[in-house]
Amino acid sequence: MSTTDSSRVAPGRSDDRPGAIDAVPVRHPSRWIAIAVIAVLVAMLVHMLVTNDAYNWPFVFEIMNQQPVIEGLLKGTIVATIGSMVIGVVFGVLLAVMRLSPNPVLSSVAWVFTWFFRGIPRLVLLTIMGALGILFTKGLAIGVPFDQQILGWLGVDGSLRLHTFDANAIFSGVIGGIIGLGLSEAAYMAEIARAGILSVDNGQREAAEALGMSRGRTMRRIVLPQAMRVIVPPTGNEAIAMVKDTSLLIAIPVSTEPVLPDLLDRLAHLRACCRRTSRPRSTTC
Repeated sequence: MSTTDSSRVAPGRSDDRPGAIDAVPVRHPSRWIAIAVIAVLVAMLVHMLVTNDAYNWPFVFEIMNQQPVIEGLLKGTIVATIGSMVIGVVFGVLLAVMRLSPNPVLSSVAWVFTWFFRGIPRLVLLTIMGALGILFTKGLAIGVPFDQQILGWLGVDGSLRLHTFDANAIFSGVIGGIIGLGLSEAAYMAEIARAGILSVDNGQREAAEALGMSRGRTMRRIVLPQAMRVIVPPTGNEAIAMVKDTSLLIAIPVSTEPVLPDLLDRLAHLRACCRRTSRPRSTTC
C-alpha cells in the first residue's frame, strides 16, 4: 500500500474538529433548599439566644467567673482529664501487651479486666469508688496478705504491712475520680492499642527476632512505634470524650482540698447567696 493510499481519508469521515459543546450545568435545587433550611434554623437559634431575657447572660458570665467554678474547671476537669488519660494510656498499652501474650494467665487477666471495666457504666463505677471507704475502715494497706493471721498463729503481735493509706482520702476525692475514670479508660485503650499492635505486619517481628532482639525490645523499638499511626487518632477522640466524662465526678463527693467543703455544695451556696428568682431581672448578689 502506497503512501498516498495510507494518507487517504476514509469515506464519510471529516478532519474538522467538533465545535464547542453547549453543556447545561446540572441544577441541584435540593442543595439550595437545605441551605435555606439551615440558615433559617441558625437565625432562629441566634434570635432565641439574643432576645430571650430568661438566659440573663450577664448573670451567666458572672457565675462563670466565680472562684468555685474556676477551681472546678482547673481541678475537676483539666487535672482529672490529664490524670485519667495518663492512667488509661499506660495501663491500656500494658493490658494490650498482656492480652497478646502467649502466657494464658496474663492473657486471661487482661481479658477479665477489659471485660469488667468496659461493661460497667462509668457513673456506676464512680459511685462505687466513692463508697469504697466503707470497706476499708482501717485503711488500705500494702504488704503481705494474711500477715496478722499468720503472725497470730505464731504467737507474734505485729504486721507485715509496708504502708497504710487512708481509704476515705483516696476514694472520696478527685483522686478517686481520676482512678475510676483511668481504670475505665484503660479498658478501652487496651482494645485500641491491641488493634494498633495487630495492624503491624508480622514480618516486622520476624525480622527483629532474626536480628536477635528480644520480645520486649521488639515490642518497644519495632512494633509500638509503627502501631502509633493506628493508636493516636482514636486516643485523641478518647481524650475529648474524657473531658466531657469528668462531669460524672458528681457521683462521688469531690473535694479539691480537705479543708474545703464539697464543690457542688459551694456552688449551691453561691446560687443561694445570689438569691436569683425566676424573674430574669431580679438578680441581686
